[in-house]
Amino acid sequence: MEYYVAREIVRHAEDSAWAERLRLLGAATVGEGVARTAVMQPRIRPIQTGVAIAGRAVTAICAPGDNLMVHVALQVIQPGDVLVVGSWAPLPNAVLGELLATGFRAHGAAGAVVDGGVRDVQAIRALGFPVWADHVTPLGNTKSQPGWVNAPVVVGGVTVHPGDFVVADDDGVVVIPGGDVAAVLRQAEARREREALARARFARGEFSVDFYHLGPTLEALGVRWRSTP
Repeated sequence: MEYYVAREIVRHAEDSAWAERLRLLGAATVGEGVARTAVMQPRIRPIQTGVAIAGRAVTAICAPGDNLMVHVALQVIQPGDVLVVGSWAPLPNAVLGELLATGFRAHGAAGAVVDGGVRDVQAIRALGFPVWADHVTPLGNTKSQPGWVNAPVVVGGVTVHPGDFVVADDDGVVVIPGGDVAAVLRQAEARREREALARARFARGEFSVDFYHLGPTLEALGVRWRSTP
């Protein structure tokens, strides 16, 4: 088995603009523009609130109980990237804490998504480095086991390839294949326009059943109206 560190991921001149558009759209709206298999399991939760990020994934695959490859990933991270950490087995320990978060923030990382534990959460929140993780734990780790940087990894039930776009906010985490970003953006922005129309009509008191033409669906499903239970 070959362990490796890939120094580069695929990037485009439009990356910064794409990331900002995705960040503003948010995970829920973007998630409707990709397959539902691209939405991470809800156990991957934010340790902060009111924060949204988007950027290309730099992946690290660690051995259970070890975070050596997260330290290595710090050497290849670029401004705007999102660190994505996983393993081939559960990561019960905290693979990311305040000190590493300080380093990633200094190198311009947009944030981190960890299929494992994090610690020093109060300090990380104060630092302003956004993190999504499976759990919080004080349990430490070793720095002695090999792994990979920028190899495909499964995180929160989703396969993340290096260079995929990650969108994360209070609703969760969504992954967009790197080559699909432009198409997903078009779909998500069109959905945002439809939602704006729905919001305005709902604010006027219109019923969602009428707006979405759900009457025939209810009838076909055998749902009947009664005056009393």
